[in-house]
Amino acid sequence: MQVDAPAAGLFVDAAEPALARCAWCKATPAYRHYHDHEWGHPVDDDRRLFEKVCLEGFQAGLSWLTILDKRENFRRAFAAFDAEQVARYGAADVERLLGDAGIVRHRGKIESTVNNARRVIEMRAEFGSLAAYAWSYEAQAGPRPPRVTLAALKTMTSSAASVALSQDLKRRGWSFVGPTTMYAFMQAMGLVNDHLEGCHVRERALAARAAFTPPLPGCSQSAAAGLPI
Repeated sequence: MQVDAPAAGLFVDAAEPALARCAWCKATPAYRHYHDHEWGHPVDDDRRLFEKVCLEGFQAGLSWLTILDKRENFRRAFAAFDAEQVARYGAADVERLLGDAGIVRHRGKIESTVNNARRVIEMRAEFGSLAAYAWSYEAQAGPRPPRVTLAALKTMTSSAASVALSQDLKRRGWSFVGPTTMYAFMQAMGLVNDHLEGCHVRERALAARAAFTPPLPGCSQSAAAGLPI
């Protein structure tokens, strides 16, 4: 049986010829697993949301695969991204983490993670959860292309929603939360679905979003929606 060549921006693994995937995950099996089971699926777990904001900040100037390969080290270093614990980190903890070869040893990004943990606690007092705050930006996504193709995706490095989210977070004292970083956060956490047309995960991510109820302000959410990691 002849198999059609994948569309631009997609690839097919020889071991799974019926499954086209977004080409950015081609490099390793771990990257493909992340693409298939996490990226684009809706999340309402505060730890995972906080983790993703922080790791997107650490990614600046690096590849996401570099960060993904170090993710367990980051989780160990930052108390599994428990904001209450990280918020208590002090100068000695920052110096300790600067000596941790398992993570990205960048003083500004480490200090930003501690700062942002403190901002999470403030946000929970106002909204009930980081999740309720983050999902309030989904409706502001603005017009989307009729088809998410590679050409369309190249024009979407940020959006009206990610700009608004970035500006508000900065106003609240967060750091390393620029519009492009926040758009990558929205893509990963399912606030937008940027799996390309023809990717075998796209419809599954859409179904997960259809079954997902975004948390409302004042309602604490602790369970992640979508597929298990």
